[in-house]
Amino acid sequence: MHLSSRRRFVACFAALLVCSTALAEIAPRPPRAETVRLVFTGDIMLDMFPGATLSQGVDPFAHYADVFREADLVVGNLECVVTTGGRQFRKPYTFRVHPRAIPVLDRWFDAFSIANNHTGDFGDEALLEELELFAGKIPLFGGGRNLAEARKPWLVERNGVRIAILGYNEFIPKEFAAGENDPGVAWGVDEHVLADLRAAREIHKADVVIPFMHWGSEYEPQADDRQKQFARAMIDAGASAVIGAHAHVTQGAEIYNDRPIIYSLGNFVFDGFEEPEANVGWVLRLTIDRQGIVNWDTVVHDINFIGTPTPNWSATGPAAKRGDSTVTQRVPDRPNLTKKVDSSTPDRPGR
Repeated sequence: MHLSSRRRFVACFAALLVCSTALAEIAPRPPRAETVRLVFTGDIMLDMFPGATLSQGVDPFAHYADVFREADLVVGNLECVVTTGGRQFRKPYTFRVHPRAIPVLDRWFDAFSIANNHTGDFGDEALLEELELFAGKIPLFGGGRNLAEARKPWLVERNGVRIAILGYNEFIPKEFAAGENDPGVAWGVDEHVLADLRAAREIHKADVVIPFMHWGSEYEPQADDRQKQFARAMIDAGASAVIGAHAHVTQGAEIYNDRPIIYSLGNFVFDGFEEPEANVGWVLRLTIDRQGIVNWDTVVHDINFIGTPTPNWSATGPAAKRGDSTVTQRVPDRPNLTKKVDSSTPDRPGR
């Protein structure tokens, strides 16, 4: 379907949409000493059908409410620019979402990487507006008003664990890269990335350092040699784990020097794909402490035609724990939440 035809279809669909509020289950978090639960999602695109449903009051993240509520920190890749303005860049696909999406994003997410190939879709003006709109609400990393800002890690401390998360893009157009005095995204220049990882350890004194990469070839089920070689270089430079997105499919995982590499999480909220493998993705759950990654697993989800993910709790995904030399495939445990609450709760308890 051509993009213009699809947009007309989306508009018609939005006019007919009826939304409902569901109940989710939640329980108070038990106290835990010196561990933190992190959740990472793949690509989040809130234009097209997801944007239409969002404008009608439907929360595209609702099926993952329990997974998010169980986490201490939730991080996603925001694959669209949140703005009302800007000038459209000439490229096959451009994604823009109205700022009305921010309260829903703020309900579930603690930070977003904007290091991707859609942050610049509507130019510098739109990116600068996005940065202003998110200021004081949800931290953005992997992009900024200039190169120095784009390369800064998101630094956060939970339960005594200091965490640094950085974002880098490796996919065209290169025009979206930040310059010394120009807004844009952090580009995956090897020497920059490795220097930033070392600085996160040595200067920012982070216990856990995670680069969130936007890389790899689209629709390829396995990581390429560049990804494999550079992922290992990042771990050698101090990364506790390497996490990737962009390929629109999952790309496998491995252990290197007792540290996990998850090459691509695939899509999270995204519509418009005919390929079955692009309508399956992973949400990554990690437990960390001051020494690094304690354990991790993946929740497999199916994505419907309007771009909404639903966990498939019977599907196996890659997982491992500290000390494992290889990745195993297993069915993840469901969140341990038992108290019913209205899903319109403004945010996750403990945030």
